[in-house]
Order: sequence, then structure tokens, then C-alpha cells
Amino acid sequence: MSRLHFSPAIFSALGAAVLFGGSTPFAKQLVGSLPPLLLAGLLYLGSGIGLVLARFIRDRGWRHPGLLKKEWPWLFGAIGFGGVIGPTLLMFGLIKTSAAAASLLLNLEAVLTALLAWFVFKESTDRRIMLGMLVIVAGGAVLSWPEGGTTSQNWLGSLFIAGACLCWAIDNNLTRKVSTADSLFIASSKGLVAGTINTSLAFSLGVTLPTWPHVSLALLVGFLGYGISLVLFVLALRGLGTARTGAYFSTAPFIGAAIAILFFHETPSILFWIAAVLMGLGVYLHLTERHDHVHTHEALYHNHHHVHDEHHQHKHDFAWDGKEPHQHPHEHEPLTHAHPHYPDIHHAHKHPR
Repeated sequence: MSRLHFSPAIFSALGAAVLFGGSTPFAKQLVGSLPPLLLAGLLYLGSGIGLVLARFIRDRGWRHPGLLKKEWPWLFGAIGFGGVIGPTLLMFGLIKTSAAAASLLLNLEAVLTALLAWFVFKESTDRRIMLGMLVIVAGGAVLSWPEGGTTSQNWLGSLFIAGACLCWAIDNNLTRKVSTADSLFIASSKGLVAGTINTSLAFSLGVTLPTWPHVSLALLVGFLGYGISLVLFVLALRGLGTARTGAYFSTAPFIGAAIAILFFHETPSILFWIAAVLMGLGVYLHLTERHDHVHTHEALYHNHHHVHDEHHQHKHDFAWDGKEPHQHPHEHEPLTHAHPHYPDIHHAHKHPR
């Protein structure tokens, strides 16, 4: 019988899904009071501003985010695709596509994220993980299927939304490249850029600033549902890899629907329960994964918080007070061993075909 395997990274991924999915029904309460583009901007700004303040308080001032010189292009690429191009394509797509059709198309993000991770960035996988991903995505498609079973067709709008999903898939994979750095810095950078662009675009189109209670609520929802959620997402990327994190995060729409039913008294449909079964099965397949084989760690130089476990047997070129965990740039010597593992930041090795 398969056993469930939990790790802190899995809790981070599911926590990210809970916060992001939970923010949706609350953000929906603001749709009638705020134009969609301005609402998106304020949600991102709430994320960026809140995380900048949190980081400043935590560090008692400015501290280097831990990014190595070679990693900055990855971060700029992630912000460009995920915070600039993706939201812009989505706005154009929503103009020409119904909300129901857009909801279905947005399930492409998880699929494209996994495909890029597996075939472009060479992240390891197996049949169980692939099946779990497909079942979770199928649950998302069922959940977002419009009542009556029809969607308005507009190939141009669908193309824009598919392009937005591709941008976010690229964003997820590039963020994986910098996930060893300060997660607060990564998430706040994305929030500030996306929030500034969307808000500026809204004001350029003639949108006026709404009342302060609506603005403050949008900022708070953004801080929790976009900011803290993204911090947890980055931590999950660090420990699980891109495809697995994307699969867990794909449960967010179901979580949002469940919260809407519990707190806003919406009536669950038969599709909700079908989606619940499918997503539960998909998560179960992932939780019962066991990946264990002899593997070789190649020499690696990076920077992140760590303890001196089997993977971190290195010398220090500075006076160390013996406290753990701690953070500094360090180099891993080649190592061959066997143990259960995920494709985390230390296990990006190749697998024999």
C-alpha cells in the first residue's frame, strides 16, 4: 500500500494554493466596485508593498537578496514574462473571450509549466507524477466548465489567453532558477512591477481612484493572496521543482470554490464534487510518490539558507559562530549516493532513459 509522504515544501505549495485560491472569492466581492484592470494592479501592489515592508522589518534595513550575478537575468526574465507580458495578454484576451472560456483556457498554465519543466529544463518525472498532473488539471477544467456546457469561441481571444498562460509557465520555470535567493525579495519584485504596470495602464485609460476602503481591502487581499502566496510558491519551487509545485498549486480554483461555498453561501454544483474527486486523486498520486535511486551530484555553486547535512559538507572562509541554518555562497563537491528525493535545488541530475 502506498504511503503518504509530506515535506515542508509540500505544505508550502498547498499553502500557496490555499491563500491564492482563497483570495479569489474575496477579490470577487470587489469586482463591482473596482474596474478589473485597476483591481489587478492594486492586488499586485498590495503584494509588492507589503512584502517590501515585511522584508525591511525582518532585516532591519536593506540586505542583499542572495542572488548570484548569473541569476539576475533569470529574475528579470521571470518578471518580464510573468509580471508584464502575461497580464497584458490576459487583458486583451478577456476583451474578446467570455469569462467561462477564459477560465477553461487558464488551466493551460499548469500543463505548459510542466511541459517546459520536463522537456526544456529537463526536470525529472515519472508516470505517477504525469498522471497526477493530468488528473488535477482535469479537475480544474471540470470546475471551470460553464453551466450549459458551452463557451463563446473567439480564436484571437483564445490565442491571447494561451499566450498569457505560456508567459506564466515560462515565469514559473525561470523563478525556479532563482528560488535559492530570498523569497521575499523575489515575490516583492514581481508584485511591484506587475502592480505598477497594471495600475498605470488603468489610470491611462481614464479610470479614477476609488474610495479608500475599497483600495485598502484590495491591497490587503493582494498581500495575502498574491504576496504571501508567492513567497510560499517560491519556497515550494526550491524543494519540489517546478512541475510538482505547479500541480499542487493547480488546486487553488477548487479551494477558492470551497471557500465561496462555506463563507459566501454559494451552492455547490455536481461539477464541484466531480472536481473534488479528481483533484483529491491527483494530489494523492503526488503525495504517494517515492523517487529513490543512486544519483550523482555534480559540482554546484549557489547561495541559500542551509544546515550542514549530507549535502552541505563545506568549509567556511569566514568566522562562523556555529549557528544553523545560515546563508552564504557555498560550493558543493561531487557526491554519489542514494536516498528518496524530489527534483529540488540539489537534485537536478539527469536520469537514465
